[in-house]
Amino acid sequence: MTTSTPAIKQPNLEQVLGHVLPTLPAAALSATPAENVLPLLSPILRQRVKLLSSSSSTDPWIRLLCYDVAKVPRLTEVAKSDRLEPHPVSGEVEVDWNYDAEIRYRRVDEETFQALVSLKELNLAFRLVYCIGDPEGGDGWKVGEVSVTEQPSPFSSFGGVSSIAEAERQFNESKSKTTQSSGLSSSRAPVGLEDDDDDDDDYWARYDATPARTPAMKRSPAPQSTRGVGATEEDDYYAQYDDVQPAMDNHDPDEEAALQDIAPPLGLGGRPSNAGVNGSDEEEVELNETQGAWTLANPPRSPSTQSRRSGDDPNLLHPHPRPASSAGSNASVEKLEAAAAKQEQSDFGVKQHVSRSIKSLYMLSRASGIDREEFERIVQTELDTLGLMED
Repeated sequence: MTTSTPAIKQPNLEQVLGHVLPTLPAAALSATPAENVLPLLSPILRQRVKLLSSSSSTDPWIRLLCYDVAKVPRLTEVAKSDRLEPHPVSGEVEVDWNYDAEIRYRRVDEETFQALVSLKELNLAFRLVYCIGDPEGGDGWKVGEVSVTEQPSPFSSFGGVSSIAEAERQFNESKSKTTQSSGLSSSRAPVGLEDDDDDDDDYWARYDATPARTPAMKRSPAPQSTRGVGATEEDDYYAQYDDVQPAMDNHDPDEEAALQDIAPPLGLGGRPSNAGVNGSDEEEVELNETQGAWTLANPPRSPSTQSRRSGDDPNLLHPHPRPASSAGSNASVEKLEAAAAKQEQSDFGVKQHVSRSIKSLYMLSRASGIDREEFERIVQTELDTLGLMED
């Protein structure tokens, strides 16, 4: 855990780094970290070394002390050199901490205060982090990373200042500047927000301008007679369904009435019953000019009268040609063609319905485990049965 504290003291480099330097040559050869070094590491670096060193049994654990992979080969080379050979008497690496060590400080945020120690003679750099609340190493400066010095300046990427007080002052100044800039931004923000509010007000004002009207009562599509509760009104309502022509019903009363207006075939003209009106049975019946066709004179009831007029056999029928109107003939043909087309469509619809029904029954039989031969036998049996019923 890294945090700020009112009383941050300068690090004791000999105490912090004096025990780390002798372990670097062994770290360049061994995959198991030294237990006496782990408390000197920051909590984050300590956890990294513990977890990643156990995942590999061959790679030296010195690679875990540096976050920059490109610097690991150079760090390993320095650790294996004779620069880090311990003194034969004291067993420590000889370093003049007051002369050889150069240090810079910086505060990263409210909770993180760092220092960078450069040992030019050894070509090593140590990034220290001030920690509090560390359960293993206690409060104080801990090693956050071990690396090699940068060229040409060891503090080119780190920056920092030479004292802790100066680092705190620079951080407070940058913090106040950030606060002021954010305040200016927030003071300018209401202008844009006010414009947005005006746009919103104009949008919602359109709804306020809409006149308030009660929706008009919509009349029910059902006939007025259906609104009653009496039995007679209900009968009238349901009686309207009697005029509906079913889709599969070939008999259409309206169509039959239309066909009555079509002229009958040649020589089969009908005779209207108008004998009671004019009292004459001898008058010939003629069709309307728009229905131009051949008419047949009915045999007279008095053979003598007809014989006197024509002198022919009274039992013979004499056709009388009449000029036909071209417009009437065309209308009759169109009506016949329309009736034939409608009959053909009806027949086609029935055939399609029967075909789809058989397909559906076949798919149902297949789903139930009935094979095609059994299905054909069932259908043939039913067809034979229908033949017997028709006979």
